[in-house]
Amino acid sequence: MDRLGRVSAVAPLAVIALFALLDLAAGPERSVLGLVAIGPLLAASLTGRGLTIAYGVLALAVVALLGVHDQQYTADDWPTQAARLFGVALGGLFAFGACDARLAREDRLQQVSAEAAASRVRAEGAEWAATFAEELQRTLLADPPRVPGLDVAVRYVPAAEHVDVGGDWYDAFQAADGRTVLVIGDVAGHDGHAAVTMAQLRSSVRGIAHVLERSPAGVLAALDRLLHSVDPRAMATMVMAEVRPGDRGAGAEGLVLHWASAGHPPPLLVPADGSARLVEHDPDLLLGVDPSAVRTDHRLALRRGDVVVLFTDGLVERRGVAIDEGLDRVVAVAAGVGGGSLDALCDALLDPIGDHPSDDVALLVLRVAAAPEVGT
Repeated sequence: MDRLGRVSAVAPLAVIALFALLDLAAGPERSVLGLVAIGPLLAASLTGRGLTIAYGVLALAVVALLGVHDQQYTADDWPTQAARLFGVALGGLFAFGACDARLAREDRLQQVSAEAAASRVRAEGAEWAATFAEELQRTLLADPPRVPGLDVAVRYVPAAEHVDVGGDWYDAFQAADGRTVLVIGDVAGHDGHAAVTMAQLRSSVRGIAHVLERSPAGVLAALDRLLHSVDPRAMATMVMAEVRPGDRGAGAEGLVLHWASAGHPPPLLVPADGSARLVEHDPDLLLGVDPSAVRTDHRLALRRGDVVVLFTDGLVERRGVAIDEGLDRVVAVAAGVGGGSLDALCDALLDPIGDHPSDDVALLVLRVAAAPEVGT
């Protein structure tokens, strides 16, 4: 107990002793013994429940004993002394109640203060985590590589509701054998965990594509097994594609897009003639549901001027609106501006959702610009 605590503990005792001495000094005919009740009341404001009860009992005992000194137990004075004893006892009870209420308020105040401090710590931690995840995400969502024969454009718009952190991502790179690999995906969730899972998937796709000579479906199957072992709770949709030279009979400008989808929206094809259509396919399971799921490869022939748009579901999903309406809108917009620049196409696709969409949106757009010079 510190010095202030010791003083607070003995102060009520000093008050009781003071009024007891005053009563003794005043003599039997000048009784001030009732003032001893101030001691327990002072204890109620300075000490705990135990000391308050103790001082209440002590005050009652002092008044009872001083009553003998003051000759308060005669037939004439007994009623007054009885009332005085009752008042001191009642004052002790009031003092205990006041002490209990004070300590309850102090406990509540400490609890509120602790909760506020914990909230500040959580807020600071969440802010740090969100900042870290945002920086991580923006670092990973870098500009795509320059690929001979292809023009590539990318866009990312974070959801307004989730502090710029989400699981949408894109990637484009050239594998060791010269294949151009295109990836777009969406990890479930809008927090730092989703961003970290996104980073793990992105780096894993690059590693698998560089080391294993597998088709896009084979890469997705390997990635699904890896995700299940690393984070069984995580789920993600994804499209992986490879641009390869086509059959020699297709001419020097022919390319083929080999691709596979894990529960992701279908690619959008905008041929050089300005039309537009979704590349329909039977959807496979998203990643994280069944690591043994069968994955299917698809093939899409490309010609000079053809545009392929890969996008996440934030581009087509709206609350209260069927997803088919969003897909139809994207097809109509792409058909209207497909012949323009890739930047103009991205702007037109993103314009209806505004600067603050309800979900993250990622775009990966490529155009066959010239005679292919990709490896085999």
